[in-house]
Amino acid sequence: MNARAVTTKPARAAKPVALSDDKPGVAEWQLRLYVAGQTAKSAAAFDNLKRVCETHLAGRYTIEVVDLLVNPRLAAGDQILAVPTLVRKFPEPIRKIIGDLSNEERVLVGLDVQPVR
Repeated sequence: MNARAVTTKPARAAKPVALSDDKPGVAEWQLRLYVAGQTAKSAAAFDNLKRVCETHLAGRYTIEVVDLLVNPRLAAGDQILAVPTLVRKFPEPIRKIIGDLSNEERVLVGLDVQPVR
């Protein structure tokens, strides 16, 4: 399965990244990353998440980045108390991971993804 990658800066709001070519606009994994501005921690979280997704979910995911400095009201919907926070919207159940996502094993466990061996 081939994947298209769209480069997105973490401070942009609601931008999908990497969609499957087979089903444009539809992905098996829908992830939302909440950040607060273009900080080093926000950029690291985005880079770490993208690396994990490309390794374990290649072509089967979308990442929506929500900057709470631009859209602070969006934090209430997913009950965001800290940033960066990753929310797995689909597949259900909804899961959350707080932090820069640098610990790949913790991210995989948090997302309930089986690592590729």
